[in-house]
Amino acid sequence: MIKPFIAANWKMHKTVSESVYFAKQLSAEFAEVNDRDIIIAPSYTALYPVAEELKKSPVHLSAQNMHWDEKGAFTGEVSAGMLVDAGCHYVILGHSERRTLFGEKNSDINKKIKTALKFGLKPIFCIGETLGERSSQKTFDVIRRQIRKGLNNILSDDIRRIVIAYEPIWAIGTGKTATDEQAEEAHRYIREMIADLFGENAGADIRIIYGGSVNQENIGGLMNQPNINGALVGGASLDFESFANIINF
Repeated sequence: MIKPFIAANWKMHKTVSESVYFAKQLSAEFAEVNDRDIIIAPSYTALYPVAEELKKSPVHLSAQNMHWDEKGAFTGEVSAGMLVDAGCHYVILGHSERRTLFGEKNSDINKKIKTALKFGLKPIFCIGETLGERSSQKTFDVIRRQIRKGLNNILSDDIRRIVIAYEPIWAIGTGKTATDEQAEEAHRYIREMIADLFGENAGADIRIIYGGSVNQENIGGLMNQPNINGALVGGASLDFESFANIINF
């Protein structure tokens, strides 16, 4: 059985003190939980202090993005080595906001995934279609292209270290959520594609999670689907009680 994976993406929310306080609450509430992985992704400024708070906790730390180069003259960017040094285990890559607002291409994300793996970080690799693409029956075409290009030349041994997050762009921050059946259909397609590209064992073992207006009301239905292994939670993860209820789905 695949261990459930529940991650909070706080985006550009929470100060350092707010992030540390939330991490402290989370650590206390879920100190004995080991049947699911809990991950939080604060802003860059809060990574190190939150990592210090989580040292004796089962909760894992993720960054929200990183550059593909190991170092260099890239003002405002953060490297994989810096994230590891700050205490991160995971990094979110290819989020739709990075793709649409900052122009990140599949080739950029592929380079980031390779660098993250090189430094021991586990990528949370985001993919998903727009409303127009879904309306035009192009959902599977988009998923196939993003996976093929995003995971180009990734080794079969490394695929198990990657978490794939299916996030239909039309459902992110809109209050619209894919139905359980729509989400399951996409997750099943992704799993079959990973099996084709990297082998049956990889397809069976990889964790595929859903993101897009996940909340405490819809998490149960999503998690009842056979190919959905968790969630990447945005707005609903900013409130402790809300996120705790999602973790306890």
